[in-house]
Amino acid sequence: MRISVLGIGYVGAVSCGCLAASGHEIVGVDIAPEKVAMLARGRSPIVEDEIDRLIADGVGSGRLRATTSIADAVANTEVSFISVGTPSGPDGSVSLRAVDEVAASIGRELRGKPGAHTVVMRSTVPPGTAEGRVIPMLEQFSGKRHGEGFRYLSNPEFLREGSSVRDFHAPPYTLIGAAPGDDGAVLREIYAGVGGAVHVAPYRVAEAVKYLANAYHAVKLAFANEGGAILASLGVDARAAFRLFCEDRVLNVSPAYLTPGFAFGGSCLPKDIRSLLALADRANVAAPFLGQVLPSNHAIIERTFEAVAARGRQTVALFGLAFKPGTDDLRESPFVILAERLLGRGYDLRIFDRSVEVARLTGSNRAYIEREIPHLERLLCPEPAAALEGAGLVILGHVGPADRPALLQALDGHAVLDLAGIAEVRDHPGIRYQGLCW
Repeated sequence: MRISVLGIGYVGAVSCGCLAASGHEIVGVDIAPEKVAMLARGRSPIVEDEIDRLIADGVGSGRLRATTSIADAVANTEVSFISVGTPSGPDGSVSLRAVDEVAASIGRELRGKPGAHTVVMRSTVPPGTAEGRVIPMLEQFSGKRHGEGFRYLSNPEFLREGSSVRDFHAPPYTLIGAAPGDDGAVLREIYAGVGGAVHVAPYRVAEAVKYLANAYHAVKLAFANEGGAILASLGVDARAAFRLFCEDRVLNVSPAYLTPGFAFGGSCLPKDIRSLLALADRANVAAPFLGQVLPSNHAIIERTFEAVAARGRQTVALFGLAFKPGTDDLRESPFVILAERLLGRGYDLRIFDRSVEVARLTGSNRAYIEREIPHLERLLCPEPAAALEGAGLVILGHVGPADRPALLQALDGHAVLDLAGIAEVRDHPGIRYQGLCW
């Protein structure tokens, strides 16, 4: 099938690579010329396991190309996936500006296009967006009626950065939001090679499930971290306690995200918690527990800073800057917030993160870090040993398995604040070890 993917950030780039690998003809579209140029050369605009190969193969085979022209993309495809960003607005509610702009552009191009076209929403949008916003906009700008001149489907993604390609091919299920009587046949055909069940639901239900999923993930992470800190203060091995807690698969649901550690971040969980709270506020629905999730998360960052400050002023080596390993996404990363805090208090800081290259950062990811740490390039070190040189304290946020041997070899004599619970580090002789909540 011929598919256009509008927005080639994390979700869009992964969709381009995976759909092309599945045999579809893909056109990637973005307003950022640098992203389009990278994709056109067969290079991924993001850091993600396996995606470089998939995009290179797609471009090399002719199944994947890129453009800045929505007119070109819509005219030459049968299906358009919307995968643009939906960041938080000033009041915490989600900003749908990019969604509006893309929907209006698609509508204008559909006005003169013969035949049927399907528009698929992959971006995370609040319940009611399909019927209350996007479909009316498509009808207004195209002059066509939904179900006649075009079809609209919701298709929330459940991709985790760092394992997006694997998640694309092996999702928990495929969720399709559709109008009454529509069984989502177009998406069923597109995902024919993807395993798992397919669930078709009303638009509002499908839109809501993504919010519920991300809110619950954030809740589990905050619960594990807060509970871990309390247990640690009582002399309890929190990781051992949580491992046993997770053995109950009946009442305690699942071990996913239930690992005490550092604060959560990224472009999804904080944004969607804020958006859900904004929706509750507008409906005058009290949500006191969810309202404390982000403050609880920030308290973990503050507690970490206090643990560093208690050791006195010294050079600090920070391992891990992206919000999680295996990605270069710096948006709302707790490690970026911690780094800002340390720099603001005058600490000499060195940073190592194998996945982060300033020259490769694009779009909102680059804009975020240029605003928060404009001189990041001067702080990044190419190897673990370079970051450790002269450091009095080592903060371990995350370190890839490939870099751990070199790190362990160079750690002797250092004081280590371990935020990740790396077993090899905890058991390594010759270091002064401190865990955050275990």
